[in-house]
Amino acid sequence: MTALHRPSGAPPATRVPFSTVDEVTRHCLTPREPETVHIEVHLPGRPDPARLRTAFTEALRRHPRILMREAPGPWYRRRYEWELTDGPDPGTEPVTVPPADPGDPADPGPGALERARRRALTEAPPLTASPPVRLEIVDRVLVLTVNHTALDGPACLRVLATAAELYGGRRNTPQAPPARPPAGPAPRGLFPDTGGPRLATGLAPVARVARGTPGAGPANGLLTAALDVPGRPRGAPYTVNDQLMVATARTIARWNHDRGGPARPLRITMPVDDRRRGMDMPIGNGTRLVEVPFTPAELCLPTPELLRLTAARTRALKALRRPQLGRGAALLTAPVLPVGLRAPLARAARRALAPWTSTTLLSNIGRVPYPLDFGEGAGAATAVWFSAPARMPRGLTVTTAGTGGRLHLALRWSAELLGPDDGAHLREMFTRYLDATGPAGPRP
Repeated sequence: MTALHRPSGAPPATRVPFSTVDEVTRHCLTPREPETVHIEVHLPGRPDPARLRTAFTEALRRHPRILMREAPGPWYRRRYEWELTDGPDPGTEPVTVPPADPGDPADPGPGALERARRRALTEAPPLTASPPVRLEIVDRVLVLTVNHTALDGPACLRVLATAAELYGGRRNTPQAPPARPPAGPAPRGLFPDTGGPRLATGLAPVARVARGTPGAGPANGLLTAALDVPGRPRGAPYTVNDQLMVATARTIARWNHDRGGPARPLRITMPVDDRRRGMDMPIGNGTRLVEVPFTPAELCLPTPELLRLTAARTRALKALRRPQLGRGAALLTAPVLPVGLRAPLARAARRALAPWTSTTLLSNIGRVPYPLDFGEGAGAATAVWFSAPARMPRGLTVTTAGTGGRLHLALRWSAELLGPDDGAHLREMFTRYLDATGPAGPRP
């Protein structure tokens, strides 16, 4: 993985090459569907904008890899590069407050949060200005918009935790991740058709999310929910992430079945993040992607059996050591040809491989590792939502995070595929299937 953080005491690097994820995303950008990550933090109190602006700007400097812009260069250069800066570019304001109600400067007015969410889905911070992030303060809610070509959600959450500590004067030390026993070799027959994870559903096209009733809204739609964390029997071999995986797979299978779609294998992309969470956390696009397969027959198994199968499968996939997007993407971004020639090759590959692109993406942040405590007045986060880009051909992403003992779910979809009513229906189905993975849940 590319080094993404400047060690303490090291001389400043002015240029950093794009990683594989950065370059592939950069090649495939489309104005119709901006590549943004949306992070939404709800607080019990209202933060002071001036103090938060100062704290966030200082947090950017303490994580200098976030202070960057795309370096200009000719089409025939072999690499895209990030140009690191000492601070936000002139004329760039990373922290903003939407226009307030004229009658009450402290009141953002009705619908302000919805408008901030819409901006997060439709207006990516430009890559040509440092930093490629935008933080909006909407009453007691912080809406952070991240250009996903440059950064991912966990990296920006680390920066926001530093800002919380600087703002409130309280430690935001990350909690240790839950202990997991080491994964052994994958049992024989764990993956369908091939016995291994690389072509785990064979060469046949995988299921796509069936088309609903698209509306005339923005590039992506979004719905959120706060759910109970599903229960598990003591000593269960599966995790909440496995329960979320099963709920996602069964939701899409049922959605497609109800719309007359053929029974096809599903593949769900799952980001895996092995980075440490302290102040030395590497900042950038640091996750690697694995794909979890399901056959139609497996989705008809009793829930306990399907959960055990899913747990064994996800553990085996997490234990794999492979490039961030696989060896094919690493080869495609090798600096052999100029970037001006690699770009159309990447776009052509994306179009050609669309039938084999995974069905959806499930990004489970897990328990948010930081208290995000902004101190007296603003307080500690009561809810944190993330949402990942939902570009076609997937067209739907499921993102979850745990805060305060609750599970915060975000469904995000492409306006080319689904509409608001479809999103509400999928949310209801997902909630039902997630409940069914609990100890007392019925078999769906």
